[in-house]
Parts: sequence; C-alpha cells; structure tokens
Amino acid sequence: MSDEPAGEAPAAAAAPKRGMFRKAAARLSPDGVERQSRVTLLAWNLLGADAAIAFLNSYNDALEGRPLDLAVASADGCEAVERAITARATGE
Repeated sequence: MSDEPAGEAPAAAAAPKRGMFRKAAARLSPDGVERQSRVTLLAWNLLGADAAIAFLNSYNDALEGRPLDLAVASADGCEAVERAITARATGE
C-alpha cells in the first residue's frame, strides 16, 4: 500500500515541464527565410531530394562553409550557393 493520497500521482511520475530541454531557436530575418527557401527549392529541383539535403547541410570546401548557413547569412552567400548548386547539377 502506498503513502500517497488516493487519486494523486507520485511526485517522481510528474511530467517534465514543456520545453524543458529545448534550445532557444534563433529566428531568421524575412530576407534570410526567402534566401533559405530559394536555395532549398533550387537544390531540390536540380539535384533531387537526397542530394539537395546532403549538399545544403554538409560543409563545402569550395564555399568554405555549410551552404544553407551561407545562403541565409547574406545575399552574396546565397548567390555563391546558387552558383555551386547549378555547377553541381550541370557537372561544371
């Protein structure tokens, strides 16, 4: 028999607070969101889903960074990533 009053859950079984282990996510600027969408769609259409995901999320030596991060960070980075996607798709 338990020492807990009937109808109450033991303290150890209490659910953790919502978001207890979540990191604070940085919000993208509207321009960053637009650039992210643009390079994601371009990569998806030219490289295919699996190759696009791999390319955008892996460090790229020629770009000296992760393409998705570079595209979101600046217009120049986005243009460089777009050129790299096109070159990869056309075999240049």
